[in-house]
Amino acid sequence: MILAGDIGGTHARLSYYRLENDTCRFTAVHEHVFDSPKFRGLDEVVLKFVSETGVHPSIACFGIAGPVRNGRVETPNLPWVIESSRLAQELHIDSVELINDLEAQAWGIQCLGPSDTALLNPVSTQNPTGNQAVVAAGTGLGEAGLIWDGERHQIFACEGGHCDFAPRSELEMDLLRYLLTRFGHVSFERIVSGPGLVNVYMFLKDTHRGEEPQWLRDEIAAGDAAAAISKAAVAAKAPLAEQALELWISIYGAEAGNMALKLLATGGVFLAGGIAPRILPQLAGPLFMEAFFSKGRMQPLLETIPVRVITNGKNGLLGAACYGARHAGASARKIAASGVE
Repeated sequence: MILAGDIGGTHARLSYYRLENDTCRFTAVHEHVFDSPKFRGLDEVVLKFVSETGVHPSIACFGIAGPVRNGRVETPNLPWVIESSRLAQELHIDSVELINDLEAQAWGIQCLGPSDTALLNPVSTQNPTGNQAVVAAGTGLGEAGLIWDGERHQIFACEGGHCDFAPRSELEMDLLRYLLTRFGHVSFERIVSGPGLVNVYMFLKDTHRGEEPQWLRDEIAAGDAAAAISKAAVAAKAPLAEQALELWISIYGAEAGNMALKLLATGGVFLAGGIAPRILPQLAGPLFMEAFFSKGRMQPLLETIPVRVITNGKNGLLGAACYGARHAGASARKIAASGVE
């Protein structure tokens, strides 16, 4: 049994999977979503899940939001320090794999079917080959790459979401100045994320570019500000919220285009994370793709790149399970070849 986890700053998703016929097809046995901030560490989440299900895993792999180095990660959006060796001891298994959450999303792409994505940029080329990119807006902004070596994709994680925000207009320059006074360093993640949408909204409100209705002010104060703003924007109930979401979508498209150029992602760009599927009609409008294409002399190249939204919310879990199964298989073959019992 494979224990897979998709661990973010808001939610920790855990699932037991059974691998079917040594393929990339998995059957979920138990699943649960935990509120990450309610726990002091991933070990508490995992042990609670194992205790409740009564299932002992043979393989465990967790995709975690944050840079993983030598089996250890300090999560940027949670006060957690996660160590693979400690988790392995607590689960009583030989090893636990920790990978970046966007690396897990990239591994999950091979498990997706036609109904698991929505195409934003149809292209004439059938099954284009080449490098691919994954960009995911959620609690933060994650990015990963898949390098095509002629036979298969080699997957790697990065922290590109923390690169410097590059404004493209006077409005975005004003946004940069506004955020500089608050944060000192302004990355794309400060904008293209759930908290980033709130930053954009507050910028527009504080610089008197729109009026905030009292009912929306009350909803923002009462709970999840990003959810309240996006819900009001999607429902077209508050012009200020609509303006914020439109600017957010345009900057998201620009950064996705940046990632496509940096990786020469002729095989496609995938939008992952929890936000994109919820605002799919807005992403399918002109703003996202116009910003994606708007790269001067490189626009003809970008117009040939398919862009898809991953609509399967379990893709990160599937990717972690796939990575865990592949790694466990490689380890078993290595032991068998060495003659070690």
